[in-house]
Amino acid sequence: MVVVGAGGNVGGAAVRSLARAGIPVRAAGTRPARLRVPADVETVKLDLLDPTTFVEAVRGAAAVFLVRPPAISKVGPTLNAFLDVAWENGVEHVVFSSVTGADTNKVVPHHRVETHLRASGRSWTILRPGFFAQNLADAYRDDVVTRDRIVLPAGQGRAAFIDVRDVGDVAAHVLADPAAHRGAAYTLTGPQALRFTEVAAILSDELGRTITYEPTSALRYLRHVRRQGRPSAQALVQTVLHAGLRRGQAETVDPTLERLLGRSGRTLTEYVHEHRDLWAARA
Repeated sequence: MVVVGAGGNVGGAAVRSLARAGIPVRAAGTRPARLRVPADVETVKLDLLDPTTFVEAVRGAAAVFLVRPPAISKVGPTLNAFLDVAWENGVEHVVFSSVTGADTNKVVPHHRVETHLRASGRSWTILRPGFFAQNLADAYRDDVVTRDRIVLPAGQGRAAFIDVRDVGDVAAHVLADPAAHRGAAYTLTGPQALRFTEVAAILSDELGRTITYEPTSALRYLRHVRRQGRPSAQALVQTVLHAGLRRGQAETVDPTLERLLGRSGRTLTEYVHEHRDLWAARA
């Protein structure tokens, strides 16, 4: 079982969940020596921009858990080419961590990966998680730490935040019996849909200082993300996904995660409480 992007939030969560479930895991990343994985997990080099690393990464593997690295927007010569090599080398099942709405939203790169999977005639499962709780520790963190604010083009839209640890647990559940989930596409959400004013209130209560939500336009947000140093393609996808919240694209609480795992997902309040040191104000 190969996990692509094992150094990231989603890939790392999948590695840990699979290891706990007793499923043999090979963690793949561009710098395998730096991957923080359980001691008994094999690591391997995989660079989706370097096709010469593809065969060795999947050698002997029966399944792949695939994540799109945020910096990659051209999925044809990268993710889709990797999938072709994986199938040619005996991989029997692919689980792709996509995004909510990627089946119809042609702007996001995930759509082209989903299309490639459906056209392949192979065995696959698509996971479509909504907005991650871990965005607070990544895309939103700098604004929270330095300016006590969350700046987004989301208007008054709501998001049913999901913890990546729950995505990892769903991946382990699917890969324990891939045949039972062949051709399935699962929308995954957390148990609550929250406006960003409510997200700011959760942070304020936990951190003991006032965090505010500042809605902005899509264009201004795009410029804001670019000033933070993110690549243009990544900034555009991030902007499109957040602007979509205005139209209710991520506000529905879906029961699929609870049905698959037999438990409710972790709440955003729980995540913030467990990781409160991430948002300590800088002196």
